[in-house]
Amino acid sequence: MNEWEWELIEAKAPLDSLSVLGVEVRPGDRVRLQPQRSADVFDLALAGKTAIIEAIEQDYDGRVLVAVVVEDDPGCDLGLLRQPGHRFFFSPEEIEPLGL
Repeated sequence: MNEWEWELIEAKAPLDSLSVLGVEVRPGDRVRLQPQRSADVFDLALAGKTAIIEAIEQDYDGRVLVAVVVEDDPGCDLGLLRQPGHRFFFSPEEIEPLGL
């Protein structure tokens, strides 16, 4: 990736909130994970788990992604520090707001 591409990614500010199933969600809110892709083992392992939204971001193509840490992950503190392996990305369609 060249410097120009990095600048494009860094220019996309995280979103403060997002509407999911008619409910406004923000970082810190709890959600249930419902992966739709079933493309890898993480999708299978995380299906039905509860997670905390760490950030709402946009990727290089402008798609909105929800970064979460899984509540029962013993290393969830690493996810909050944005460490790989403890922070996962889902589309808004793959999360269900909780605690309403």
